[in-house]
Amino acid sequence: MLTERSARVVAAVKLHRHAARKREQRFLAEGPNLIEAAVAHGLVIEIFATESAEQRHHDLLVSAQAPVHLVTDRAAKALSDTVTPAGLVAVCRHLETDLQALLAAGPQLVAVAVGIGEPGNAGTLIRIADATGADAVVLTGNSVDPYNGKCLRSSAGSIFNVPVVVAADTDAVLTALREAGLQLLATALDGELSLDDADSVLAAPTAWLFGPEAQGLPESAAGAATHRLHIPMRGGAESFNVAAAAAICLYQSARVRRRA
Repeated sequence: MLTERSARVVAAVKLHRHAARKREQRFLAEGPNLIEAAVAHGLVIEIFATESAEQRHHDLLVSAQAPVHLVTDRAAKALSDTVTPAGLVAVCRHLETDLQALLAAGPQLVAVAVGIGEPGNAGTLIRIADATGADAVVLTGNSVDPYNGKCLRSSAGSIFNVPVVVAADTDAVLTALREAGLQLLATALDGELSLDDADSVLAAPTAWLFGPEAQGLPESAAGAATHRLHIPMRGGAESFNVAAAAAICLYQSARVRRRA
């Protein structure tokens, strides 16, 4: 028969699966940096720590004001999805983010991930959006769950700083963005406008559309764009990866906004 602590570990381990995270509206944050960010936003429900991790991060665990369960290294490994477990994992509640409520607030800059299924790219996009002052990130199509462990780590805690919306219906998302007064911008190698010459375009409220590296944006999404822009390149590379392209485009938008 499972002890209460073992039962809690078993329940937490299930949160490695997307279906369980969606059903429970909870996720796992591993390591002191992510947990500290989750604590700052009041999202931590409970924490599992090995004895050594509890000693190293005593102040953090006290500040969390959440139940702390001491676990074995074996249990910590089961709770982890990294090669080298940190020995410190928190069960956290999802942030509540609604697309319509977000759009009602009048965002000026939004990053939209269309079908980005690679967790590292999605997490990096969230981090870039946070760093450039974007008002929100929308994950649509078959994009990865933002509470995937690798996505969380790649976001470096930025997922707690910028609203992240998950909405599967891409057409509905793009329609809602347009109706909220946002232009839709996409990058394309044959884009009619150079990003270098786009300041007047970037001055308007903008939703940038980013697709997966291998396939790029789906034709329907690319076709919905108000403008298609190309990023000037002088070397021999064919293109930028999605994270690099997002950093360039969002930074350019942020630069124009700062000067407005």
